[in-house]
Amino acid sequence: MISAAGTLGKTVIYNGSPSYFQDSNIVWIANDESKICNSFLYYYYQTKPWQTTSGSTINRIYNEDLRSLEIQHPGLPTQKKIGTVLTALDAKIELNNRINAELEGMAKLLYDYWFVQFDFPMTAAQAAALGKPHLTGHPYRASDGKMIYNETLKRDIPEGWTDGLMANFCSLNSKSWGRDDYPTKIHYVDLANTKNGRINQVFTLRKEDAPSRAQRMLRAGDTIIGTVRPENCSFACVPIFEKQLTGSTGFAVLTPNTPIHREFNYIGLTSEFNIKRLSVIASGAAYPAVNPEAVAAMQMAIPPMHLVEAFHQATSASFNLIENNNQQNQELTQLRDWLLPMLMNGQVTVGTNER
Repeated sequence: MISAAGTLGKTVIYNGSPSYFQDSNIVWIANDESKICNSFLYYYYQTKPWQTTSGSTINRIYNEDLRSLEIQHPGLPTQKKIGTVLTALDAKIELNNRINAELEGMAKLLYDYWFVQFDFPMTAAQAAALGKPHLTGHPYRASDGKMIYNETLKRDIPEGWTDGLMANFCSLNSKSWGRDDYPTKIHYVDLANTKNGRINQVFTLRKEDAPSRAQRMLRAGDTIIGTVRPENCSFACVPIFEKQLTGSTGFAVLTPNTPIHREFNYIGLTSEFNIKRLSVIASGAAYPAVNPEAVAAMQMAIPPMHLVEAFHQATSASFNLIENNNQQNQELTQLRDWLLPMLMNGQVTVGTNER
């Protein structure tokens, strides 16, 4: 458990592998499983039953406070069932996250092959131009497809491609709330709760409680990228949401020109190359930031539209599944967080007959 700094109160169950803990802010708790099982204790700590003490610079939990905690708990059979229920919910959330990471990784790999390495499937016309019709569908560059040196990009690109910007495929901050149409209640997305492709939390706020930066109208398929400290990777593809989402003005909101640009835009705009580029040009001592216009100003080789459409066809099902998994995770997280305190205090039972 972390007792100071970092994520205060973050707890893990040690798996027994050889380890060395040097950080003095990590507290080791040896548990007697003849009285309390580890999974129950882990979830008990998720309720944050301790008091934190404000130090000169950081909050902390003192060891003596942890030792003096009195844990109200049921018998071991019920503890184990409670742990099993909550662990199953967390396991499903983690599985969905792993599936999403694999799906997005495959889409990124395909983007790299087609639009960076130029090994997209060669068309029949391209193969015929080489006098090798049997190469139709083979990787373009690896099959000696014709490359032309581009002066702007200072590199070879496929014949028929040109140079341009990611901005060619999207519009920037195209929808914002006005004074007269601002809703009485908003569903707000901020940078702190957006990370590495996921919107982790949406806040429902009354108009009078909304921060002044809550201005951007977000639509399904938009790519949002935080302009403050770009290296923090506060980006995501906006999912289908039952209500209108509102984003912080700290985001650059990139709306695809057509629905088939969704996947191409998201992967290109959030690529490691673009995020590093933005981090380098960010300015400001306390909060390095970039202008929203800079986000989509990434120079690139512009492919023919039929290839962008083929990429959409190849990856849209994966993006839809990622979106469904994220929605399921939100529901599972809400269920877990609702169940957790009630299971711990006995308001909800798991139907165990204890003896």
